[in-house]
Amino acid sequence: MSKVIFTIQYELKPDKKEEYLNVVKELKNLLKNELLESYSVYEVKGKSNQFQEVYTFASEAAYDAFDDNQNERMNILINKLTEMTIENSTKYTVLNELEIN
Repeated sequence: MSKVIFTIQYELKPDKKEEYLNVVKELKNLLKNELLESYSVYEVKGKSNQFQEVYTFASEAAYDAFDDNQNERMNILINKLTEMTIENSTKYTVLNELEIN
């Protein structure tokens, strides 16, 4: 069973950092009950207002099921995050772990 890592990188609009940190804190608390192994948020070194969210799933099935299990509050928080980002700055990456024996 291979893990899946999903990342989202984006740049925030100026003066949104404090609001952003409050939203991702609540999002992290909601995600504790989901199909995730871990959820982390990183600030990109040397890049003002750029952040990356890293979701680690135990399997491809858990990754595929993630969107189906989102609740209304999670959708509200994700929409808030989208509103805080600079347009066209968001990049998504999906990494599938290779099983090397």
